[in-house]
Amino acid sequence: MLLKILRKDFQRKKSITITLFIFIMLSAFLVSSGAGMIIKLIDSIENLFSESNAPHFVQMHSGEIEQTEIDSWSSRNSLVRNQQTVEMVNIDGANVLLGNNEQQETNSVMDISFVKQNEVFDFLLDLENQIIQVSSGEIGVPIYYMQRDNLGIGDKVRISNGAFDKEFTIGYFVRDALMNPSIVHSKRFLVNEVDYETLKNTLGEMEYLIEFQLTAMSKLSEFSHTYQSSSLPNRGPTVDYHTFKILNALTDGIVAAVIILVSFLLIIIASLCLRLTILATVEEDYREIGVMKAIGIELNYIIRIYLVKYIAIAAIACITGYLVSLFISPLFTKNIMLYAGTASENILQYVIPFISIILIFLIVITFCRLTFRRFNKITAVEALRSGSIGETKISKGFLSLTKSKYLEVNSFLGLKDIFGRLKIFGLLFFVFVVCSIIIIVPVNFLNTIQSPSFITYMGIGQSDIRIDLQQSEDIVQRFKNVITYIEDDEDVEQFSPLITSRFKVINSDGIYENISVETGDLSVFPLEYLEGQAPTRENEIALSYLNGNELDKSVGDTLRLITDNHGNEEEMLVSGIYQDITNGGRTAKALLPENHENVLWYVVSLDVKPHISIAEKIDEYTKAFHPTKVTHLQGYLVQTLGNTIDQLVLLTIISTVIAIFVSILITSLFMRMLVAKDSSEIAIMRSLGFSSKDIQVQYVARVLLVMVIGIILGTIFSNTIGQSIVSVLWSFMGASQIEFIINPIHAYVLCPIMLMTSVIVTTIISTSSIEKSNISGMNIE
Repeated sequence: MLLKILRKDFQRKKSITITLFIFIMLSAFLVSSGAGMIIKLIDSIENLFSESNAPHFVQMHSGEIEQTEIDSWSSRNSLVRNQQTVEMVNIDGANVLLGNNEQQETNSVMDISFVKQNEVFDFLLDLENQIIQVSSGEIGVPIYYMQRDNLGIGDKVRISNGAFDKEFTIGYFVRDALMNPSIVHSKRFLVNEVDYETLKNTLGEMEYLIEFQLTAMSKLSEFSHTYQSSSLPNRGPTVDYHTFKILNALTDGIVAAVIILVSFLLIIIASLCLRLTILATVEEDYREIGVMKAIGIELNYIIRIYLVKYIAIAAIACITGYLVSLFISPLFTKNIMLYAGTASENILQYVIPFISIILIFLIVITFCRLTFRRFNKITAVEALRSGSIGETKISKGFLSLTKSKYLEVNSFLGLKDIFGRLKIFGLLFFVFVVCSIIIIVPVNFLNTIQSPSFITYMGIGQSDIRIDLQQSEDIVQRFKNVITYIEDDEDVEQFSPLITSRFKVINSDGIYENISVETGDLSVFPLEYLEGQAPTRENEIALSYLNGNELDKSVGDTLRLITDNHGNEEEMLVSGIYQDITNGGRTAKALLPENHENVLWYVVSLDVKPHISIAEKIDEYTKAFHPTKVTHLQGYLVQTLGNTIDQLVLLTIISTVIAIFVSILITSLFMRMLVAKDSSEIAIMRSLGFSSKDIQVQYVARVLLVMVIGIILGTIFSNTIGQSIVSVLWSFMGASQIEFIINPIHAYVLCPIMLMTSVIVTTIISTSSIEKSNISGMNIE
């Protein structure tokens, strides 16, 4: 019997049933895709780290090392299971030509290093996650360059500095557990041992990765403190196993989190649509429900008759959404598969997404049961007497047509109807608010991350040009030469030389930790501080957001800093907290005296005068300061966050399509139900002389007013709540308070026009059945 009722109900309300089905399916599809993306991301990264046998602790170092000292220290340390020191030949990008590119990597922010395959752990893998063994003349190129330059197997890589010239053939593309992400500014090229020795003896600077695997991962923090308290090489950043994993997972993890968030917004909309549908069904069947109660049918059985339809729709829609997600998931996981590879399939990759759609199903059914409680208020006598719920209540004197001076009749009637049925139109309003947020937040953040001012979230002040000098034997003299050249350059408006050095800080447990501190004139290209201000005295220090959290320090607190190699200690006052997503988000700034013994790198930021070409000035400095890196700040931003920007573009497109599709679905559902509900009123208006076009204008006026208010409120929420959500997600990288840079044409013109156009067209199509309504048909009924 229930199956028969279900079949007849579907035939009677095909469009509404199909719309609800699509909506629930879309919610299930997104939540299943997001959950599946997270599981595959975790599995793929675990597999990448397992196959590469990744190190647990890495100390990068520029300068001489004594391997015997490292070996001796490691053998005495019970926490060390394996130790190896990886040699890297750093070659200036001006000497490297990739594929068919006509330009060398002269102004690339990436440090290009050539290595041979490791023997014990930290293996470089191919696209099948197999350990690479390259032949003489072959080269393994990082995936970053494959994606950026569309390189292929068989393309050439040429290394030339005039005196030396060698061409390699790309035989593999390299997955590097340590240096995969674009936010890591070092990239390892893999060559044969013979070729490596040739490069090592011919050109380039040596850098080392001092790597450790521990006996127990739980002792990682203890080991890090032990190493940093020792006298072993430490001229460079230290990175641990957990940080490597976070850097690999961050971009795709944020995308997955946003997809799940959107899916839950959609299920809220779907639940509200179900409520509207159920109430409309109850009103339509009001007399029948009264009759069933009058003849003694139990209330629970009546609810079952109606609930079975929604159980069937929700179940089929959720299963369909789950199955579709299995086929569409490569679209979402494409970037994961490229950078981390495909992990072996396991049951969790199917179970977790399935559990997520069960959650969606339970939310829908629970909401339905709550809505069906209205049956308790229906009495047989009232239903048989009135035949309707009678929810529309409005004062006769409210919004009188005779008092309206500015609106024409159809627009006025449409407006009046909204106030007469606020509860019903409230759903449509909520949908338009949510859809506006789903569109505008990704659009605004995409514009923000592509804006030059986003550089401030990387702990860098805004300037025209950035000059980077990495560690080398003559780096101090080169730095002085650069400063002298710029001081004599009349095209320079202002400049600021900055030195980043490694110091030791004593944490709250009394243990030494390394900390990278940038020193110099911080007032020339200032940052915006979350709290406090830039250091103005030598005993003040500003901490990055993540450093402040880890050291449990805020503005006004003090910390103890070891300022030289002789153990001299100074008490520093925290003057400010700023945002920085580079170097793991852990940096600091101070006005300490120069200490060239512990320098990590040198930077010069500068602005040129208004009439000077930045591109020409970069070319001039590139030649004058070779092999120094000279970059435009916009190029620095794109190279660092290129992969993140690409993922955000995909997310923006998907969000916009979903929001418009949802708006069309809901508007179609809402209008069809409203026209069916208003059929008698429509017939009466037509008999009074209103044309079909007049009545359609009334419906369009209603929708347009609700939409305009919804878009305005959605825009406000996007720039407040949406901005806060983005800040929470990026706080894991070190930027906890992002302010949107808004393109008004995109956010306030194009996005609303797309949404409004799709909804107005849908409204016109959905109300086309008005032409069939007439007074004679109503009388027959």
